[in-house]
Amino acid sequence: MATTTFASVKLPGALVEQARQAAQPMRRSVASQIEYWATLGQIVEHTGLSVQEARSAIEQYESAAAAAVTPAPPSVDALTARLLAAQSRGTLAQRVRRVVEDNRARAATLA
Repeated sequence: MATTTFASVKLPGALVEQARQAAQPMRRSVASQIEYWATLGQIVEHTGLSVQEARSAIEQYESAAAAAVTPAPPSVDALTARLLAAQSRGTLAQRVRRVVEDNRARAATLA
């Protein structure tokens, strides 16, 4: 089994409290919630999306995943592994770009 090293960092109390509140419904620890947010932030930063575009893409991605028949991953580690695998394959970035393009096209038709 691979050894994981850990490091302590100081975080603002307000951020830790937000993570605590967000973690409860997802049954994550505070540390896992912050890791989840960090992973999403890395993906967003890597793809060059705005915060709003990322939120929209994540919402649509989660809606599509919820509608799928496949069961949810059994753990945060499994979800993180799936996100990182999708990132390395480029499929998540492709999906995000497609969602952004679709949203921009819809917005252009409404303008």
